[in-house]
Amino acid sequence: MIYRKFQDLNLSALGMGAMRLPVVDGDDAKIDEAAAAAMVDCAMSHGVNYYDTAWGYHSGNSELVMGRALAKYPREQFYLATKFPGYDLSNMGKVKEIFERQLEKCGVSYFDFYLFHNVCEMNIDAYLDPKYGIYDYLIAQKKAGRIRHLGFSAHGSYEVMKRFLEAYGKDMEFCQIQLNYLDWSFQDAKAKVELLGQYGIPVWVMEPLRGGKLASLAEEDEKALKALRPEEEIPAWAFRFLQSIPSVTVVLSGMSNMEQMEANIRTFAEDKPLNEEEMSALLAIADKMVGRIALPCTACRYCVSHCPQGLDIPSLLALYNEHCFTGGGFIAPMALQAVPEDKRPGACIGCRSCEAVCPQQIRISEAMADFSKKLGA
Repeated sequence: MIYRKFQDLNLSALGMGAMRLPVVDGDDAKIDEAAAAAMVDCAMSHGVNYYDTAWGYHSGNSELVMGRALAKYPREQFYLATKFPGYDLSNMGKVKEIFERQLEKCGVSYFDFYLFHNVCEMNIDAYLDPKYGIYDYLIAQKKAGRIRHLGFSAHGSYEVMKRFLEAYGKDMEFCQIQLNYLDWSFQDAKAKVELLGQYGIPVWVMEPLRGGKLASLAEEDEKALKALRPEEEIPAWAFRFLQSIPSVTVVLSGMSNMEQMEANIRTFAEDKPLNEEEMSALLAIADKMVGRIALPCTACRYCVSHCPQGLDIPSLLALYNEHCFTGGGFIAPMALQAVPEDKRPGACIGCRSCEAVCPQQIRISEAMADFSKKLGA
């Protein structure tokens, strides 16, 4: 197992994420506890020492199952992370109640790592609002030793992350972002990594395989990668990409079965970062994948000055591209919750004034209508 230095700790470069544990009869709320425990045992026996869960995973059952699976091991042999569930605004006034319950659910007296969960457009104002006392409470728990290291996770934009860091950056020790070779450009992950670097904050990775989309590729793309590294499995390329980014400390993989666990352990047995040729080939594949689905908006913003509704068309198209590529998901709907009703895709009147000045000749009005339909608006 590869280890990365974090302050005075040696953390396994592979962390076990507990959002996609094996389940019974396809029911996400019913974790196959025996199978999950066997995966934890396998991880522990191969040197994985970082385990990541959260309040809402598996309808609230992930913390319980992970707590029981880890209880057989001495507390100093593993690092446990969970998060304050700010993705649900109704939780904002319940930080003390939720934190105490999380300790009970996990069966521990402290968390090694604790995060503000999912900082995004929808909740940034609430996270920064002192009336909820979230920041003050978590800082107090850190001083009391019940949180050893405090950080945050983010699915929001660069601008949202910047606001959060300007307010709390001095106290953040790590940050968890969606990072993979596809999102390096597609979700501007490169800029987010650089922003964190300005604050000296190391990176924790979620969605290294983009929800499984990078576990297999088009035949021609797999052939191109095999020509460069014949022995490398296709999913491993995503991890090798992350091994090539110096600030990446822990890569969380939400493994759903023992086969995935064993494959990832094989990959993380050694450090094999990409060379320049390999990196270029991988990023070219990512560009092709995005290009097959995404509209080619360059954010020139010519359209904005011609929209009678005052819509931020480039931002809406970026969210549309994300929603189409992912096949749904929560990122676009979540971001749009922070957008006024009269500035959302459904506000487009189909006048096509924007299309008359679009250098890429994008059929913007059709995209807005399709986006609105996909959102059920």
